[in-house]
Amino acid sequence: MRILICEDSALLREGLVRVLEDAGHTVVAALPDATRLDEVASESSPELCILDVRLPPSWTDEGIRAALALRATQPQLPLLVLSQYVEERYASDLIAAKGGALGYLLKDRVADVADFLEAIERIGAGATVLDPEVVAQLLSRRTRDERMLRLTDRERAVLSLIAEGKSNQAIAKSLFISEGSVEKHVTSLFQKLDLEQDESGNRRVLAALAHLEHGGAQAPQQTFPGGTTPQTGANR
Repeated sequence: MRILICEDSALLREGLVRVLEDAGHTVVAALPDATRLDEVASESSPELCILDVRLPPSWTDEGIRAALALRATQPQLPLLVLSQYVEERYASDLIAAKGGALGYLLKDRVADVADFLEAIERIGAGATVLDPEVVAQLLSRRTRDERMLRLTDRERAVLSLIAEGKSNQAIAKSLFISEGSVEKHVTSLFQKLDLEQDESGNRRVLAALAHLEHGGAQAPQQTFPGGTTPQTGANR
């Protein structure tokens, strides 16, 4: 895969280059800031762009603004945003922006090279991969609304895992229930949330999170592993 990196930390930037190239990917450019990001992205035709949330000169939201700009000029370019800690507003902005595959991971996840490379592959293939910490905060940040109150505790647990990008098979494994039960819960909760069925697993995740951003209930506190790719055959 052809990958463009935009990361101000020289240590992390070079580390990403090494890890990705050792895994067989091609790093088309590794930029220290977003000054030439759009230009380089247009010239090098990357298949994935990795950006830090905070970039020079102010180290506030340059990375997110650069990501949103890329969404406008190259809407189908998969993006992976790395953050030191959860930036709810920035995650929300990216989720709301229409476009291709999306990843939002905390930088700590990069330390687990195998999982990080797996996330890279999934995003490049069109999946949504969101850090569990991001999902947990998005699920709990809003006060309860009428539609979320319709959900059972089990349906909220399933929704939390859907928002992480998990397939029905992975949800079944996490909750120790059958895939058939998961499908019933997914069908029920999407009906209760007034979300239409969709053939794209990626849209399923984004639709759930978009709804939650407009008022979601707090999900039961659980500890989940990293998000995985939704499987189209299991979508509701």
